[in-house]
Amino acid sequence: MKRDKISNSSLKGWLYLLPAVLFLGVFMVYPLVDVLVYSFEEGYNSASQTYFGIGSYNYAYVLRDPYFLQALKNTFLLVIITVPLSTGIALLISLGLNSIKPFRDLFQTIYFLPYVTNTLAVGMVFMILFKKTAYSDGLINLLIRCFGGDGVDFIDGPYWAKMFVLCIYTIWVVMPFKILILTSALAAVDQQYYNAAKVDGTSKFRTFARITLPMISPMIFYLIITGFIGAFKAYSDVVALFGTNLNAAGMNTIVGYVYDMLYGDSGGYPSYASAAAILLFAIVFTITCINLLISKRKVHY
Repeated sequence: MKRDKISNSSLKGWLYLLPAVLFLGVFMVYPLVDVLVYSFEEGYNSASQTYFGIGSYNYAYVLRDPYFLQALKNTFLLVIITVPLSTGIALLISLGLNSIKPFRDLFQTIYFLPYVTNTLAVGMVFMILFKKTAYSDGLINLLIRCFGGDGVDFIDGPYWAKMFVLCIYTIWVVMPFKILILTSALAAVDQQYYNAAKVDGTSKFRTFARITLPMISPMIFYLIITGFIGAFKAYSDVVALFGTNLNAAGMNTIVGYVYDMLYGDSGGYPSYASAAAILLFAIVFTITCINLLISKRKVHY
């Protein structure tokens, strides 16, 4: 009887999961397998649906392509710079908001407004602020000159200037979501821990290091993981700042490279695009696994 009940309950469980399993299979597992197959088909022709061999040539080509190497460099710089900075700044702002309880909800709403604004619209605003034109040097250059500096063309100028604008823009776009998550996490910390720390005369820094940080560490870890994944998938942000010809600007990303190989001026190469997509998947998967291993020691659930 017990076995029959267990089998019936497990069957019901699988029936409940069936729609989700089918959805994941059709829209996630199958496309991933299909892309993996494409990445090994050499000389694939999308018009005739034919190829002349199977091997690793597509990966070798992509890894030697200077445009992909530039995109890889840009993406890694964007990830390394923006993820720690945005998470750290969001934590500081959240701590400030948490200490101003009467206006916390108001300020939280104000900080969240950029998140619901279209990224392309925000990118246009940033381009106006930083771009030099025939009529204006941009607001940022005016401020630089007020302090005795020389103006810089942040959009069409040197590489470091363009990367600086991209990093500032990316941090600005992701900041509201991180502030919302961290302020909610701080509000959920049991006040009894802070009361006990006050009774013991614990300093604010030690209270933060020993109580606040461990209690919100799951949320910080979640933001770091999602931040890495989001930064590796960056494309629309870069287009909003530098236009669609990212290779000419030297500011392409891995996702932009995949798009160019499929639909850009050099498009029509789904095998190369698939190989680049699989490489991106391998990079993100490896970094996520490393973060999961670190979280076992550093994150307190």
